[in-house]
Amino acid sequence: MKKSDFLSQLVSLAKRRGFIFPACDIYGGLSSIWDYGPLGANLKKNIKDLWWKSYVESRDDIVGLDAAVIMSPPVFMASGHLEGFNDVLVDCPACQRRFKLEELKKKGEVSLCPECGSEINLEKNMPRSFNLMLKTFLGVVENKQQEAYLRPETAQGIFVNFLNVLNTTHKSLPFGIAQIGKSFRNEVTTKTFIFRMREFEQMEIEYFVRPQHSDKYYHYWVEERFRWYQEKLGIRKENLRLRQHTKEELAHYAKACTDIEYRYPFSTTSEGWKELEGIANRTDYDLRRHSEYSHKDLSCFLPQEDKRIIPYVIEPSGGVDRTVLAVLSDAYAEEEVRGKKRVVLRLHKNVAPYKIAVFPLLKNNPGLVAKAKKIFELLKNKYVCVYDDTASIGRLYRRRDEIGTPFCITVDVESLSDDKVTVRDRDTMKQERIGCSQLIEYFAGKFQV
Repeated sequence: MKKSDFLSQLVSLAKRRGFIFPACDIYGGLSSIWDYGPLGANLKKNIKDLWWKSYVESRDDIVGLDAAVIMSPPVFMASGHLEGFNDVLVDCPACQRRFKLEELKKKGEVSLCPECGSEINLEKNMPRSFNLMLKTFLGVVENKQQEAYLRPETAQGIFVNFLNVLNTTHKSLPFGIAQIGKSFRNEVTTKTFIFRMREFEQMEIEYFVRPQHSDKYYHYWVEERFRWYQEKLGIRKENLRLRQHTKEELAHYAKACTDIEYRYPFSTTSEGWKELEGIANRTDYDLRRHSEYSHKDLSCFLPQEDKRIIPYVIEPSGGVDRTVLAVLSDAYAEEEVRGKKRVVLRLHKNVAPYKIAVFPLLKNNPGLVAKAKKIFELLKNKYVCVYDDTASIGRLYRRRDEIGTPFCITVDVESLSDDKVTVRDRDTMKQERIGCSQLIEYFAGKFQV
């Protein structure tokens, strides 16, 4: 299947089955803003919960934070966003569209608009810097004193709270602060579904270490995050790779940076690889800058050495929405079963929106309906389950395959006499009869983490 066809099929399934909708859909949508439907909200929550459990709840060297989305201008003066967080843009005089300078097509010495193909004279249509941050105002008067910004990354909320966290948790190096939250960027080039959005969510850790230990922890976090995507989310290793940034690519504050890349279905880059997460050694740049601008001492005391230092920071920063897209892309499959096309999402059990679906074979049979609902009540407190009797059994199976539900339970007429039900496996489509009293134990084995 062509990449463009694959992506269109994935987008269609996402809307049809309730994973992702265009924002403000009944009013024609809002460019590069997306809403998560019932299934998408569950999928996204499962990914975030796994990340939080892995790095906050299961470790004693990382604490959590939930910083404000709106922040004051001095934060972004210190971070460099107000001065340097820009794209160089060019306006097309014919179609009035605006593009990044590097997006313009070339025909000899002439630049062409990628949308309408018109020639663009770069002397008359001068490239201009455009800041990507979204500005707002606090209070009822819109003036310079009331300016504020929606954060373009979650990291700055961690850095400005470094001293608060240090004083309240009494952590010693190395330790980390983790956060999951929304960020906002007024991106010019989007188009690629939820890969690049103007409102997006990040999973980010700032891990503070002694400068001499920064290389060791940088390599540790690269390996740890690469492993996590495979083991916890079930993403296939052949669709993941590590790419270290060259010196020319590095941000001015970074000593080193490695991207975890996924082979997305839409990309026109070499073999389709695009960034899923970046792990950077940010040195002591952020804490030094905020210390300078705020006039606060953001150093750590090392009692063993009887001195204060400003720690280096190792930053694993992943996109929640990009992870959702990678998980969906990796799980999507089409196959032929008995002469008919079967669409299935082979989602890892950890992230599947629903774990088990329960059906009565005949919805007009009160006995079957009652027994199916009783089984649903039995399981729903342990697993995210759904009861469904809105179609024939064949259609219910196909629906659950597309949704990615790992197991389906069918209550049939025989169930009323032998107290057994048919359990169907999504991936193999194999069915087996299981006693109702054994279901809890049966699924405990299937959902072992």
